[in-house]
Amino acid sequence: MSFPRGPRHQDRRRRGGLLWLATAMASLGLALTAADALAQDADTCQMCHDDRSLTKNERGQVKSLYFDLGVYNRSVHGREGIGCVDCHQSLAGVEDWPHAEELPDVDCGTCHDGVAAQYAGSLHGVGVSQGVPIAPRCWTCHGAHDIMPPNDPASKVNRFNIPVMCGRCHREGEAIREYAEVSQDSILAHYSFSIHGEGLYKRGLTNSAVCSDCHTAHNVRNHKDPKSSIHRDNIAGMCQSCHGMIEKVHAKVIEGQLWEKEPSKVPACIECHEPHEIRRVYYGEGMADSECLKCHAQKDLVGATPANAGRSMHVDHAMLAGSAHVKTACIQCHTGATPSHARPCDTVPNRVDCSICHAEVVETYKASIHGKLGAQGDKDVPDCLVCHGRHDILKRTNPASMTHVRNIPDMCGKCHDEGGVADKRYEGTEKSMVANYKESTHGRALDKSGLVVTATCVDCHTTHAIMPSADPASSVHRSKVDVTCGKCHEGVDREFRQSIHFTGEAKDGHRLPMCNDCHTSHQIARTDAEGFRLRIVAQCGTCHEHVTESYFETYHGKVFALGYTETASCSDCHGQHSIQKPDNPASTLSRDNIVGTCAKCHEGAHRQFAGYLTHATHHDKTKYPVIHYTWLFMTALLVGTFSVFGLHTLLWLPRSFQALRHSRQLRKQAAGQKQFRRFNRLNRTLHIMVIVSFLTLAVTGMTLKFSYLPWAQTLARALGGFQSAGTLHRMGAILTFFYFTRHIYDLYCRRKQSGKSWREFVFGPDGMFPNQRDGQEFIGTLKWFLGRGARPEYGRWTYWEKFDYFAVFWGVAMIGFSGLILWFPELFTRVLPGWFINVAQIIHSDEALLATGFIFTIHFFNTHFRPDRFPMDPVIFTGRMTLEEFKEDRPREYEQLVREGRLEEHMVEPLPEGFVKALKTFGFVALTIGLGLVVLIIWAVVFGYR
Repeated sequence: MSFPRGPRHQDRRRRGGLLWLATAMASLGLALTAADALAQDADTCQMCHDDRSLTKNERGQVKSLYFDLGVYNRSVHGREGIGCVDCHQSLAGVEDWPHAEELPDVDCGTCHDGVAAQYAGSLHGVGVSQGVPIAPRCWTCHGAHDIMPPNDPASKVNRFNIPVMCGRCHREGEAIREYAEVSQDSILAHYSFSIHGEGLYKRGLTNSAVCSDCHTAHNVRNHKDPKSSIHRDNIAGMCQSCHGMIEKVHAKVIEGQLWEKEPSKVPACIECHEPHEIRRVYYGEGMADSECLKCHAQKDLVGATPANAGRSMHVDHAMLAGSAHVKTACIQCHTGATPSHARPCDTVPNRVDCSICHAEVVETYKASIHGKLGAQGDKDVPDCLVCHGRHDILKRTNPASMTHVRNIPDMCGKCHDEGGVADKRYEGTEKSMVANYKESTHGRALDKSGLVVTATCVDCHTTHAIMPSADPASSVHRSKVDVTCGKCHEGVDREFRQSIHFTGEAKDGHRLPMCNDCHTSHQIARTDAEGFRLRIVAQCGTCHEHVTESYFETYHGKVFALGYTETASCSDCHGQHSIQKPDNPASTLSRDNIVGTCAKCHEGAHRQFAGYLTHATHHDKTKYPVIHYTWLFMTALLVGTFSVFGLHTLLWLPRSFQALRHSRQLRKQAAGQKQFRRFNRLNRTLHIMVIVSFLTLAVTGMTLKFSYLPWAQTLARALGGFQSAGTLHRMGAILTFFYFTRHIYDLYCRRKQSGKSWREFVFGPDGMFPNQRDGQEFIGTLKWFLGRGARPEYGRWTYWEKFDYFAVFWGVAMIGFSGLILWFPELFTRVLPGWFINVAQIIHSDEALLATGFIFTIHFFNTHFRPDRFPMDPVIFTGRMTLEEFKEDRPREYEQLVREGRLEEHMVEPLPEGFVKALKTFGFVALTIGLGLVVLIIWAVVFGYR
């Protein structure tokens, strides 16, 4: 039945048509908008991710963030039009670019919820939830932006690729064994020569079982889990998915379906057929090894083909019987022989292909630098036979094997040692690699101590995946060095990964250091070896240049420069592998830890002692004003003293030359006569002590001050090393305190004997304290120098002698007190702040330089090197001078003694000539040492001063 269509119905149709049109236009608009959004999304992301150098550090690995849009467009998701934010949903609506560095992981379960649920309950999914770093995620197996359908040969989950894909984690030596107990070994290798692997790789049978057929694709579980496809109760069903006639095939073993009903009564499949080694071995008639040996056992057998012409084809059966391939028949390696042929081996088409059994290893080798060069026809590249041998291949645990751990350096050295084919072609900086390795701590442990657990070439470079160090895939690439070293040094690597050197950011164009930067690649030495400690400070200086320079200005650095490596260096204070910024509570230099760090060397260290400024430099006025102005004052004192007395010496020279001949005549005329005794025995003895102690302090002290110069380092070694020099320096200090104390006691006794007060004794006419008359004589001396007056009539002590005398008081006080602070810093910083040690070091060093320079130049001139006294005035050693010299040199004192009638009590007989010669010899030795040290100091100040 139908009804008439009136106007209302027609109107309804018209409205329906309009509604359909509006809906279609809206859908088209949304589609266009979505397409535009997708394009916008990709374009926006590509603004950054089109950069091939864009990377980030993830779990210690450098991960590329480059996005190849062309690769993505060819992928499953690209072809479906899925945009970036469809997967990276946390970026939806983000307008501020660049986005946050750390993003939530992509949740594939948004679309693949069923698979995601299976995965969550699997071994892999549980591993991820427990934070196992190597647990595979979706993108580990399927890829990230390059996901292809499983039937695509380029897909990672294509049947032909699944064993290799799974083998990335489950092959021998991978980290999975650190996190899980794996009962099977060499899984991928065994699979490759199993009947399943042969069916897949050799015959191309896509229905041959691969990993995911037995273990499932996403629900991989432990074989002990009842839900696992490979649990003992489930194996029969799993195997029957391919082998459907199991009951009939195994009729002699099982009855009916007992296999499935009561599996405990009969063996499971894998109990007869090893899980990954399932294979069938059958050799045709005429192809047994004995047939091959009928010819190849002959020692004079040589090749007849162009490829083998003249080469011995003899096979030593005894050698073969002892090899790793003892159970491997000839035709398993030399495949393709035709049994019906008179000589089956004539029909072998190709060279031995080791991948028949060792597919995984060969694939790895092909991707290595050796494999790539070999594929290009390079004849210098080693193949399997070069490293493993031919018919004499032995297991690597056999000491006679070429690949035994003790033989590996020599094996690699055939090419890589000096003169080898690889060494001749090598253009890098690592020379004599094998020779250096053998002398390294690893090499010596292997060769000298027989430690087969020590690292060899293959532990660092891998066995078959060797790549150039510049290749990111290389095990010795900068991004992977710590992982490689961490395989043995796990605890050290764990510390290093928490340090600022691993987690920080490189500055000023420097790279963050890796293991080989500090330890080198092939010359690795024990960290307690002297050479290593010397080298490591220089290594730190390649990045921390200014800090290292300031270190060598400190006591620690100066001692270190002299070769005393037991002193504190960089790693002693900052740590070795767990270095942190000082403001990090975990740092060895943090407020809570620094006292303990100092206490490792300084027993009794405390909070104030730790206030010592370890890298302070007087050059930084802003940061260290007290230290800077202390240095400025000492420099001004040194320059001022040398300027005044240097000018005084230059003005004296002409007058001294004028008196040269007259002085010599006076000494000649007075030969054999009585002499005036100017100094008593105590004075002379104390002065000899002064000479001995001063020379000791000067020589040992200047080696430390100029420790960065070769002459100082040579002098320190001549003294027996820094420790011996330090002991001599302290002995000199003790002798200084002794003679100073003895002199003070002598002053006390003489003052008491004279009956004078201290004021009269010190400030009187014959006292050592400068007085008004000294000022007058100074002015008179300058006039005499300039020819504007007569020579002043000097008394017992001249103004320059009084200056020298009180300079000793000043020097002992300044050098002595600062030296005691440096000698006993823990004690003095109980009262003084720690930075006062820095101040004491500057005072001690610069005041010592002033004293040494003044004594060996100005003082030597005043007493010995004036032309009228040259080459030496022996009066300080003999205590005697001729009467005529005394009259001319000290006229006022002479007149006073004559006036008081006391001259005769000072007149004595000359000392024996032999004794005088001995004293002069001692004096000349002292003068020579002093002058030599002056020359070295001048050279240091002019050419090498820091």
